[in-house]
Amino acid sequence: MTTIGSIQIVIYLMILFLLAKPLGIYMAWVFQGKVSQYHALLSLPERIIYRLCGINAEQLMSWKAYLFSMLCFNALCIAALYTLQRFQGVFPLNPQLYSGIAPDLALSTAISFVTNSDWQAYVPEASMSYLTQMAGLTVQNFISAATGIALLMAFIRGIIQRESSDLGNFWVDLVRGIIYLLLPLSFMLSILLVSQGVIQNFKPYQTVELQHPYTLSTADSNSSLQITQQIIPMGPVASQVAIKQLGSNGGGFFNANAAHPFENPTPFSNFLEMLALLLIPVGLCHTFGRMAQDDRQGLALIIAMSIILVPLMGLTVFVEQQGNPLMRAMQVNESPRYGLYPAGNMEGKETRFGITSSAIWAVATTASSNGAVNGMMDSLMPLGGLIPLWLMQLGEVVFGGTGSGLMGMLVLVMMTVFIAGLMVGRTPEYLGKKIEPYEMKMASVAVLVMPITVLFFTSLAVMTGAGKASIGNPGPHGFTEVLYSFTSMVNNNGSAMSGLNGDTLFYNLLGGLGMLIGRFWIAIPMLAIAGSMVRKKRVPTGLGTLATHTPLFIVLLIGITLLIGALSFLPALALGPIVEHINIGFLKYGQ
Repeated sequence: MTTIGSIQIVIYLMILFLLAKPLGIYMAWVFQGKVSQYHALLSLPERIIYRLCGINAEQLMSWKAYLFSMLCFNALCIAALYTLQRFQGVFPLNPQLYSGIAPDLALSTAISFVTNSDWQAYVPEASMSYLTQMAGLTVQNFISAATGIALLMAFIRGIIQRESSDLGNFWVDLVRGIIYLLLPLSFMLSILLVSQGVIQNFKPYQTVELQHPYTLSTADSNSSLQITQQIIPMGPVASQVAIKQLGSNGGGFFNANAAHPFENPTPFSNFLEMLALLLIPVGLCHTFGRMAQDDRQGLALIIAMSIILVPLMGLTVFVEQQGNPLMRAMQVNESPRYGLYPAGNMEGKETRFGITSSAIWAVATTASSNGAVNGMMDSLMPLGGLIPLWLMQLGEVVFGGTGSGLMGMLVLVMMTVFIAGLMVGRTPEYLGKKIEPYEMKMASVAVLVMPITVLFFTSLAVMTGAGKASIGNPGPHGFTEVLYSFTSMVNNNGSAMSGLNGDTLFYNLLGGLGMLIGRFWIAIPMLAIAGSMVRKKRVPTGLGTLATHTPLFIVLLIGITLLIGALSFLPALALGPIVEHINIGFLKYGQ
């Protein structure tokens, strides 16, 4: 790795961690109700929403009531977004006069944005009206992110409260997450992005004359077409980009996502968006420590996640900087200034960002369950693409999405405590509460649902004609594209390798089902764990109690996290990116 590349990683992480702590403390303040308690004026919008919606903010919910409210609300959101897409042709703010979206694609997209996946099997600027982008997709970016944070708050209360049956109020957590956290942060980031050139308007698409017209040959080569004009898409972009990054959503206003100059025009806007990828997930670890009244607990989780993330980030940068050995052997990937010094793998990357920023982004977006991209994931080297893929396959618990990532890591913490307790023959405890077989059963369900679903759906895709028909690349890379797609959908990430055609009935329906499972089927056992934990008494700390903030526990937690990911997906990875890397080595030497 180059010195400049190392410096970029250090600066990025240093600023990220400096900003995350005050944000985490503020989020603890918000969800503990201190805004309403001490600042009546700031809580005025909150009280108005409660009155308009008939919400009783004082009514606390059991885990089943909390889950029921969340599921019903998200089902209504899916229906509303589906309807908006199907009938967007009759609604206003549609200057391009786009018609309704096909039923299977509309359903997949509705599920995608409601589950915080933002999987896009369509070209947004060529199919979605401004109203659909704003009132549909952007609104769901706020709601899905706030839902994830609300579930985390319920889970944390289950751990820290005792001898109760209440996990809070879903509607209160949802509203507070939007008006006190996501809206202010998105507004500030939108202003900064607009200052860098990200567009925000309602103009119809602009037709401009090309400075250098070109000739386009037809498929049969019997005729040609002179291209003298280009259509430039417009729209309210900055407002959607801000929340897509902050809320771990990732769905772009444009098909090229954050590689598009109207979404991400400068290196500074790129840096701001990279910070937004991980800012709230890192901050939530501090929130957990503050709500548990032990900052060491949150810090231990940050250290464990960072020990996994930072080496993988550095390795991805290193691999991409080495370049493609096949291109180097043909002497087409060289720096003209430095002779045979390899220029690195710039395929699929924007020159205004370079290799290091693109590689950091690829790791951050898959570690954070975001899915936004500023380069082509399909163009990463096999090992460079394996790392983002494996980060998702860990369950996206290395910071992960807004709320969902930390919740998944806390489940792994409980499993680590349980396993460690079995080693010494003592009933395991976490934050003064015993971890018993019921919690482990639910934790096992939460951990196993994702790999079983991903591997089963991937096997269906590569064994059926409908699944194989969408694969554009034969061999190991085609398998990697399928594996990556289902890993992304079930983990609610949304990024993809472009060689797979996802806009088919097979992938729309199967992918939609996978996104629902990844979001809600995993949430059910997690809330069940919270409901069980909240009823327990606090056990006094003794000599045999395993401290969960020490270096020993951090090492155990990292080991359990990596072990589960390795055992689940190593055989599949061996069939995809690993064998692809080996093949490149053979081809390099002409074997």
